Amino acid sequence: MQNIRNYEAMAKLELSEEELKTVAEYVSMFEQSFSQLAEQEIPDTEPLVSVLDINNVFREDIAVKKFSREEFLENAPERRDGYFSVSG
Repeated sequence: MQNIRNYEAMAKLELSEEELKTVAEYVSMFEQSFSQLAEQEIPDTEPLVSVLDINNVFREDIAVKKFSREEFLENAPERRDGYFSVSG
């Protein structure tokens, strides 16, 4: 029950005693289910990170200058000394 109170505090919730009991029952069911799974022996099986057989393909991160400063500033409502000017 203390773990649930900790989660309640972290999530900034205020649960009634009845709600706490209900949540505790669900947590207990989940724990039982996961403990049953943990007891299963599955030889020669690697743990999965994803069920999909996909590898990420990353491109090299290369800085490319596509626009000039003037192109960026063309639509600026106000600019000063080559920068956007923001008045408030």
